[in-house]
Amino acid sequence: MFDKYPKEQRYTLSILQDLQKEYNYIPKEKLIELSEYLSIPLSKLYSMATFYKALSLKPKGKNIIKVCDGTACHIRSSKSLLDEIENTLGIKPGETTKDGRFSLETVNCLGSCAIAPVMVINDKYYGKLTSSMVREILKGYGGADDE
Repeated sequence: MFDKYPKEQRYTLSILQDLQKEYNYIPKEKLIELSEYLSIPLSKLYSMATFYKALSLKPKGKNIIKVCDGTACHIRSSKSLLDEIENTLGIKPGETTKDGRFSLETVNCLGSCAIAPVMVINDKYYGKLTSSMVREILKGYGGADDE
């Protein structure tokens, strides 16, 4: 995978992004291989992988849920959306369901303030949400039991 990039440190972030995309996280063994390939200390790669929020050293779920908690979303009750997701899926921000289907994250802004509160699942945006809407949306991804 690395050989499509020259052995230059300036490509480090691009390679880390490719690893994230391929594995849905960055496996430790790949960090070690990259360290050797680019002749970069493993500690520097670890620092980069933990600095950028788009990168993860822990496996993420098949469906990544991002709930905006920026000002507009916060004042329009994004907390209630988080509470509904936590109750429905049994995970808190930064966690992944045991079956690996969902990961939950909070973000500072999704740039969609006009339709606050907002959540994104994978690349699909959902706006002007209520708790009951969240439950219905999660059902569509197989993440909520029918009652």
